[in-house]
Amino acid sequence: MSETVVRIAGRGDGVTDAGSYVALAAPGDTVEQGEIIARGAGYQEPPCRHFPQCGGCQLQHLTDAAFADYCRDRIAGALAQKGIETELRAPHISPPRSRRRADLKALRLGKKRLLGFTREKSHQIVDMRECHVLAPELFALLAPLRDLLDDLLPQRRSGRVQMTLTNQGVDLLLGGIEAEGLEAAEALPAFAERQGLARLSVDEGYGAEARYEPQPVTVTLGGVPVPFPQGGFLQATLDGEAALVAGVKDAVADSQGPVLDLFAGLGTFALSLDRPVVAAEAGREAILSLMQAARRAGRSVEAVHRDLYRRPYDGSELEGIDAVVLDPPRSGAEAQCRQLAGAKVARIAYVSCNPGTFARDAAILLEGGYRLDWVRPVGQFRWSTHVELVAAFSR
Repeated sequence: MSETVVRIAGRGDGVTDAGSYVALAAPGDTVEQGEIIARGAGYQEPPCRHFPQCGGCQLQHLTDAAFADYCRDRIAGALAQKGIETELRAPHISPPRSRRRADLKALRLGKKRLLGFTREKSHQIVDMRECHVLAPELFALLAPLRDLLDDLLPQRRSGRVQMTLTNQGVDLLLGGIEAEGLEAAEALPAFAERQGLARLSVDEGYGAEARYEPQPVTVTLGGVPVPFPQGGFLQATLDGEAALVAGVKDAVADSQGPVLDLFAGLGTFALSLDRPVVAAEAGREAILSLMQAARRAGRSVEAVHRDLYRRPYDGSELEGIDAVVLDPPRSGAEAQCRQLAGAKVARIAYVSCNPGTFARDAAILLEGGYRLDWVRPVGQFRWSTHVELVAAFSR
């Protein structure tokens, strides 16, 4: 008997109307005995030769509409497990070739030079010869990087290549290479200059060390140039960042007075709000960059170095705060949400990269008397099972 794929599960498999799981299936596909016999309306021909081996994408076989539905369903499913219903706004999906940061693996095997993402559930590197998610400026570096790593990467030792697109160009961080001696000292800055890099840094196990940086590297957040630390965090796409910022502004629009921005990073949200902000972040380099940028731009941002897992803001510290922005790591902000649940903060904007921990934290806030007004899915990692969101809570 044939079955029809009705949705995509969290890890990317198709789920049929009979409850079967089928790899690489799309909504509308017809399945018999676990095999796809006819493609449905949710299927498209994957554009990249490396799919599905490359772990960078799991869902290239979905149409844009089917992928948007997947992003929405991931969040709805996580909320449903906690018994939560709310308005789910139309997802924002980043376009192809818009990813402005990537963390790749490199390996030399004899005369082979492998550079790319690893295979799904494997350490094996897929040698990337095309990519439909990376920004062209990043992908263009792969061919010259293979030549550079041929001289610097020891045989059978894996290396790390981290690339981020900044205001001055590509910020490149290499790890696992042997960069000692005069030859390497000359080769690295010469390579960086030929390729027009913003900065080239090397991490030989003791932290990143810049080998080439003709001018200070910055990224623009909220219209303000912010010093960008080596290996720093930046939202995956520029349009995805804009969607998250717009959602945060919407979520706190009806509030008055100062905003508390927690897990503030480099200031993506703090620098985008047109009112006084107290921004707290545990990363020392990030908070120093935010502090310096805000001071130079004359922004009313007080930057605080604070570990919010060990020291969440308590009820007394939340007095007089009308709005809070939360943007925690994947583990969420359980301790901070427990403090917020007992506070009188009127508006909370929550940005999350993990629907599961978001649903857990949302349940805590709802139990404390908040309403979950809406959630907007954000698919910055196009064709990936990694889904982000921005949400609004109010009292």
